Amino acid sequence: MSAVIIGGSALSLLRVISRETRDFDVLHPPLTGEIIKAQAAFAAEMRRQGIPLDDHWLNDNPVSVADLLPEGWLSRTQVVYQGSAVTLLSLSRDDMLLTKLFAYCDRGTDLGDCLALKPSADELRASLPWIVKQDAHPDWPSHVEESIRELARRLGHEL
Repeated sequence: MSAVIIGGSALSLLRVISRETRDFDVLHPPLTGEIIKAQAAFAAEMRRQGIPLDDHWLNDNPVSVADLLPEGWLSRTQVVYQGSAVTLLSLSRDDMLLTKLFAYCDRGTDLGDCLALKPSADELRASLPWIVKQDAHPDWPSHVEESIRELARRLGHEL
């Protein structure tokens, strides 16, 4: 089995962050009923052993993000874990950065992850057109530019 993961679990496996994460967000492929049952049973067993784990620790909630990513994203993935039964892949740095910057601009979350990724001023500039296209609200472009400028300031960059 192989799966593309995103979010904190991917960043942790990439050693970008060291914080614990409570879930694995699967981008591709969508989880099957069999896997959903197995992960819930695993979570129940962990709780019986005193380890808190949500029934939905393995989820495909972000699967719709795949439709937003630049074309060819799947061909740019990288292996972050290779086991005997499971291979986990992550988005490329550029694609991961887009998802994290979008989350930062959209929900105000993921600032810590964006800082940990340490995007260059050029990477921030290159991300702007894609992020701006993700929302049709008339104030969105100025909000994105302001958010990215603030992130750049925190990283010591001028935009």
